[in-house]
Amino acid sequence: MARIKQLSVNLINQISAGEVIERPASVVKELVENSIDAGATKIEITISNDCRNIRIADNGSGIHPDDILLAFTKHATSKISDENDLFNIETLGFRGEALASIISVSKVTCTTRTKDFDYGTKVICENSIVKSSKTGCAFGTIMDVKDLFFNQPARLKFLKNPKTEFAYIQELIQALALSHCEIAFILKNNADNVIVTNPNSDLLTRITEVYSSSVLKELKEVNKTDILGGFSVTGYTSIPSYTRSSKKSIYTFVNSRTVKCPILLKAIDSAYKNMLPNGKYPFVIINLKINPNDIDVNAHPTKREIRYKNPNQIFSFVQSAINGAISAVGQVSSSNYSETSKVIPFIKNNNEEDSDDIEVTFNYKSQTPMPPILPISEQKTMEIDFETPSNLKQVNVIGQYDNTYILVENEDNLEIIDQHIAQERYIYESLKKQKEIASQLLIISDVLDVEPTDIELLENNRKQLAKFGYQVEKISDNQVIFKKIPQVLSKIKPVDILTELLQNLKTTPENELDTIEERILITTSCKASVKAGEKLTLWQMEDIVKKLRTIKNPYTCPHGRPISHFIPLKEIASYFDRSVK
Repeated sequence: MARIKQLSVNLINQISAGEVIERPASVVKELVENSIDAGATKIEITISNDCRNIRIADNGSGIHPDDILLAFTKHATSKISDENDLFNIETLGFRGEALASIISVSKVTCTTRTKDFDYGTKVICENSIVKSSKTGCAFGTIMDVKDLFFNQPARLKFLKNPKTEFAYIQELIQALALSHCEIAFILKNNADNVIVTNPNSDLLTRITEVYSSSVLKELKEVNKTDILGGFSVTGYTSIPSYTRSSKKSIYTFVNSRTVKCPILLKAIDSAYKNMLPNGKYPFVIINLKINPNDIDVNAHPTKREIRYKNPNQIFSFVQSAINGAISAVGQVSSSNYSETSKVIPFIKNNNEEDSDDIEVTFNYKSQTPMPPILPISEQKTMEIDFETPSNLKQVNVIGQYDNTYILVENEDNLEIIDQHIAQERYIYESLKKQKEIASQLLIISDVLDVEPTDIELLENNRKQLAKFGYQVEKISDNQVIFKKIPQVLSKIKPVDILTELLQNLKTTPENELDTIEERILITTSCKASVKAGEKLTLWQMEDIVKKLRTIKNPYTCPHGRPISHFIPLKEIASYFDRSVK
């Protein structure tokens, strides 16, 4: 083995750069965050030379001429001074690694001036060697980075094509712009403006600048505060019928810091559970404001990971805030309706009690217990009278199209409702509220042929099936019968019920109890609902629409399919060259 020796400063910085500077977007992140911490109200980012040249200009406080050389050394920062400050971080940067890392893998020119001086300072850095001189310049700082990774051909080789690298930069600036509405951002790719925002924008205005105004009608406000806990969450989240094809439009911030936080992401996923189709995601922008003492942002050099003192509490709080936002539309406004639902904690340590569970209250539910829900075609033949709440407004149903879609005339639009999906969502939510689902004992049941593995699957999930009103008995190695089924399925063929149950149980990962129960509940709701292609009376259509108006999520069925489609009156009138008053 070779003798131990001290590494050079430049090599040490290059090793550190491997953690902090992964790609051009890493440079942009570190320098723009420095500009934000410097109090800038305008930041201009110019990218060129296939993303290897980066220029960041701001109107922030600048760097004191006596501190400029120190700023480019490792672990030099103005943002913390002792170990106690690590647990009270209020700036985006604090580790003092970025500038030293950047100058070790690129050629940097920094021009900066504070308001206390009538001259500025120009610094030229290459291979960790720093030279400074006086210069004339405006207030603020310009960081000019050229030939990124010029001395690291291996790192340069692993960069993606310039369009992909710029896409990373664009996503970064979008996130920073959405979390700092008080700052004007300009992002240029060569000479072309890609992002331009104005300062002092509210979040809705900023969303239109980064995306477009068309998305606003799909968003609901998130605004919840826990006074005792000392934290709050604000922002916007999309209605379940508006989805994106990737998670890139989910923005999570903690104290305006962009983070990839599993707890926040899990809370969002949980809030939208059984509302979105597979492979579809919501549009979410939320900012969690929390006491810096209750979090640790020093978990990783990139500062994108975060740890919480009370992760369960944060998970439940954010989940309930999202739930409240997307549940607020479509409910009946009446004091006669209320529902209490339990929020499941994200993480439970062995020594934790259930005290972190939160009860969330919404405004709808009958004062009397909900009787079993029956298919529309059977409601009049059963003794149980399952009526629509009488205090709902009359709906103006025009008719039925293709024996599948209900047409409803609203004040400023034509609403098209899928009859099966609408009733499925209503039955799903109604059954989910019931502590015990009514069963019907089958005196005579068809003998159903199954595979031995199917019998084992049914046996393993016996308790979960019983919870939702099912009792399946084995009569041979490849035959079963239903002893009980949910009352809502009293007129459905047992073979159809069993086929769908087995299909859902087979596609559910083992030991995921919550998912298994959800699949059973969804199967029950789907089989109990009126089918597409079934002709309905006007009363039946009105009944479906009225009940749809009472549920928490009037947007999608438990599988994630949209329930309604709206055609604005203006759009219809425009087609016929008419104007709308």
